Amino acid sequence: MHVMIFGCGYSGTAIAKAFMAEGMRVSGTTRSKDKAAALRGQGIDAFVFDGEVLDKELSEAMQEATHLVQSIAPRENGDPLIRLAGDRLREMMPKLQWIGYLSTVGVYGDHKGGWVTEETSCTPVSGRSKERLEAEDSWMEIGAEAHVPAAVLRLSGIYGPGRNAFCNLKRGTARRLIKKDQVFNRIRVEDIGAATRFLAERGLGGIYNVTDDLPGPPQDVIVEAARLMGVAPPPEQPFETAELTAMARSFYGENKRVSNAKLKAAGFTFSFPIYPASLAQLMQSNRWRG
Repeated sequence: MHVMIFGCGYSGTAIAKAFMAEGMRVSGTTRSKDKAAALRGQGIDAFVFDGEVLDKELSEAMQEATHLVQSIAPRENGDPLIRLAGDRLREMMPKLQWIGYLSTVGVYGDHKGGWVTEETSCTPVSGRSKERLEAEDSWMEIGAEAHVPAAVLRLSGIYGPGRNAFCNLKRGTARRLIKKDQVFNRIRVEDIGAATRFLAERGLGGIYNVTDDLPGPPQDVIVEAARLMGVAPPPEQPFETAELTAMARSFYGENKRVSNAKLKAAGFTFSFPIYPASLAQLMQSNRWRG
């Protein structure tokens, strides 16, 4: 197995580590030479890809790849990999056996706190979620045309080592925003890696929610992290009067509880299904800083 990851950032690197733990070869792309060097230092065969040009070295690596993971967000002109390789993906990746596309639970839109599954109709609110949904459909079509299983992984709020409520508390950027009845799901980054490897190894296609078991108010996560750190949580702030960026405010415009039952029914077991135990593990292992 040779896994090619387009967009080897926070989640992409976790996916790479999950495959490399099984002794598999992993290639990955990033936007800068410095980041490429850092990835090589972790054992990833790294290539610079700016979203505009597939150079000779990257194209040659694609020829050998058996599994493709696409985690680069779509842009105004669409998914960069589809734009450059979509109609000739089978020609560019003749050994391809599986496609994984990282999407977001944002494609579901707002369901006023109700539960959503993979069968729930998608009514995305933000432009970026509409772009994700279009990319999902395109990757499923590409997979069907290439006779390769294509899996869409819809991710909830990502956290893990170096990116979590402890880091926000330490930096003084943690906020305890209160919006009545608001809930979010979240997902530990190592579970993203494990879920991707699980689907790839079994050649499973389709749509899967990759999310935890415990949707809840975002302020509760801050309070729990502060308790584990032994510090006072930040004061409560009403959402309505808080100063927020447009993007931050848009997240609160979507309220839903996301089910992971389909992925579990396929046989996957989450290592970090609830945030209190996950935060405790990050603190006890002293890995929260990254």
